Amino acid sequence: MSFPRHIILFFVALLLLTSCGADKYLKQGEKNLALGEYYDAADNFKQAYQKTEPKERKTRGTIARKMAYCYDKSLQTAKAIVAYRNAIRYHEDSITDHIELARLLMKNGDYKGAVKEYLNVLDSLPTNAQAKEGLEAARKAPEIKQLGSRYTVKRVDVLNGRRADYSPALLGDNADEIYFTSTRKEAEGEDLSGITGMKPGDIFHSSKDDKGKWSKPEAVTGVNTAYDEGACCFTPDGHEMYLTQCVTDPSSPRYAKIVKSSRADASWSKPTAVEISKDTLSSFAHPAISPDGEWLYFTSDMPGGKGGLDIWRVRITAHGLGGVENLGSPINTEGDEAFPTFRPNGDLYFSSTGHPGLGGYDIFIAHADKNGKVTLSHPGYPLNSQGDDFGMTFEGVHNRGFFSSNRGDMRGWDHLYSFVNPEIEQTVKGWVYEMDGYELPQAQVYCVGDDGTNEKITVRSDGSFTKALNPGVSYLFLASCKGYLNHKEEVKALKAPKESRDTTLQFALANISAPVLIDNIFYDFDKATLRDSSKTALNQLIGILNDNPNVTIELAAHTDYVGSAAYNKGLSQRRAESVIKYLIAHGIAADRLTPVGYGKERPRKVNKKLAARLPWLKEGEVLTEQFIKALKDPKKQEVCNQLNRRTEFSVLRTTYGLFDKNGKLKQLPKPKKPASTNSNDDGYIIVE
Repeated sequence: MSFPRHIILFFVALLLLTSCGADKYLKQGEKNLALGEYYDAADNFKQAYQKTEPKERKTRGTIARKMAYCYDKSLQTAKAIVAYRNAIRYHEDSITDHIELARLLMKNGDYKGAVKEYLNVLDSLPTNAQAKEGLEAARKAPEIKQLGSRYTVKRVDVLNGRRADYSPALLGDNADEIYFTSTRKEAEGEDLSGITGMKPGDIFHSSKDDKGKWSKPEAVTGVNTAYDEGACCFTPDGHEMYLTQCVTDPSSPRYAKIVKSSRADASWSKPTAVEISKDTLSSFAHPAISPDGEWLYFTSDMPGGKGGLDIWRVRITAHGLGGVENLGSPINTEGDEAFPTFRPNGDLYFSSTGHPGLGGYDIFIAHADKNGKVTLSHPGYPLNSQGDDFGMTFEGVHNRGFFSSNRGDMRGWDHLYSFVNPEIEQTVKGWVYEMDGYELPQAQVYCVGDDGTNEKITVRSDGSFTKALNPGVSYLFLASCKGYLNHKEEVKALKAPKESRDTTLQFALANISAPVLIDNIFYDFDKATLRDSSKTALNQLIGILNDNPNVTIELAAHTDYVGSAAYNKGLSQRRAESVIKYLIAHGIAADRLTPVGYGKERPRKVNKKLAARLPWLKEGEVLTEQFIKALKDPKKQEVCNQLNRRTEFSVLRTTYGLFDKNGKLKQLPKPKKPASTNSNDDGYIIVE
């Protein structure tokens, strides 16, 4: 039987058209792949695959491998699995393909299938390290999921949109602001990303009200562009944001870079580039700032790493960044390590595909002991899942906060989740403020522990700080601020607490340049005899003088206007001397103390805090006899008289005991405990 000539020509033309169509999509897919546009590349490879005749097995198998790689990179796990199996079916597979297929099967929760694939690899290569580690992980994963952990995980739908939301970062003294990356429709730009198939990511923000309800997320003004922005973090003081930016270039691959923005009031500035290295062919992403603010951690594929993506760090100095370091083992592996973040206690959290886990990116914890030795731990299920789990952020020192995961999402889209681990914690919450005044956010707090702890703690904008304590360790906290006296407190953490324990410390710093009111000093009526109720305040003054051994003070007593000037001056002098006698009896050197009774000569001046407490007084007013008598309300007059009846101290010198009779600095003994403070070379604290 023979076919008519025109029918034969038709089929030949059809085959040529099909082949040309496949070539067109294949070339476009290769171009997309070279630019890192994995989503578009996968779609073009799919078209090429479908337009290639099944009998062209080698070509189909080769395209299937490319398609699988691109589906994997664009987080389309189920499609990647099918594509790898097609490559295997057409015998165009390699050992690497079976390892990648096994990894994807784990990410899809098919641990039995992963075991089978790893065994296939080990049949051919019994010593393959990746297959051996993967096999162990696949076998252990069901047990880890069954065992569970103390973590509770919940999807936060009030923050999630209809696309991908990931990498949350909490901000604010009370962790009442959250920033995260989102590809929702409100993100800038109209074009869909060739990398993900979604809109480029932008930074979004939400605030929590007094009832704990999060507001509708809105795009952050100032930092977003039509390109990709994501994975942000903040400096400890909250004044700077570091984030990842990926600018599209139609003629070259997409290299991520790190940029930073500064906050002024409630707005963020346009980001500026952060130059970590002169390397322009590597990606720099996922920034994280260490709790002490001295290091910038980041993810990069730059040369010199362990393989894939590694976590690196670079020191932040007053002159810029300098000294790039790879974190090395045991953190980095031949796989990918990314999304570093810190818990305030110094533990580093990161995500990895190289360490054995449950599938996809798993979260790991790196803890460094006092000798710098790092140990890793896997927090288990449900914080980790078979999907990608990453981007932790913590609510203060507590082991609770938010993270992101694409678990259970067939499209591979990430969503925000909350987590809580009700661990037993011991913490110190401190407040630094001006004695008889407001908070001092410019202060520094130094913490020294008998376990070797020696660190500087950043004070928040409300004058507060928080420190997690290690069990059984004794700590000394010293608060220091230019223009103020130092103040220290000591705390000992319990060895084995049965429940969480918070300790609140107050650091009231005395101003060097202005009189400081000593509250709650009480005398017998019309006498100079101190009442027992005054001892608490006097003992606090003794503590201040002991904390600042190079200071001398004038101790001043004041009266109201009732009575003659001579009588009030004498009474106040005797009262000042009574306080001095108490201080001397408790170990304060007499030549550091000068008692002065001013009587009614120096009526009190209203400061900002007093005006806020008593709105009928204005800042700057002086409570003279004339002013008080002009008040019509007798109760207000008595309040003013009470305010004038006060005991204060003023700093006279800050160099007591530092110099010998020839004016030379004494060689003082070294302090027993190490202190990272504003000290001189002999270790003694100098009041600025």
